[in-house]
Amino acid sequence: MLEEMIVSHSILVKAFLGFLAGGLLIPAMTAKNPLGFRKASFIYTMIFQAIATMIAFTGLIAMVTGELGLTLSTIIMIVIWAVLMYIEIRKYKLIKIANLQNADTHKLLKGAFLKISAVQILLVAVMVVLMVLKAKGVMAL
Repeated sequence: MLEEMIVSHSILVKAFLGFLAGGLLIPAMTAKNPLGFRKASFIYTMIFQAIATMIAFTGLIAMVTGELGLTLSTIIMIVIWAVLMYIEIRKYKLIKIANLQNADTHKLLKGAFLKISAVQILLVAVMVVLMVLKAKGVMAL
């Protein structure tokens, strides 16, 4: 059962990476529609939080049922999860309260959206690489 939970966790993480990469298209798809950008950002944030919560839940279940304990790698995953959620919530709040009718503000927020998404992708990718190295025995976490 532990292996199945870890596989589920791994699949969700890979789907999350795909979702994050797809999110890079939002500013381009809503380039001429500031209110559409706000709505797309809201939908993106809700899906982001849903997938991130599923990842955390499957990881927690795997940790508890497998009696894995709180290792350094688990602590790093928890910290990265918390940072990702914090960044995403702050990003959406900024977009929500901004005056997107102002072209300069809209342009600035689209750029920030892309940069934040790139940082989020980097954080998840680094964790995936660390876990792959750990599974191959190259790195002990």
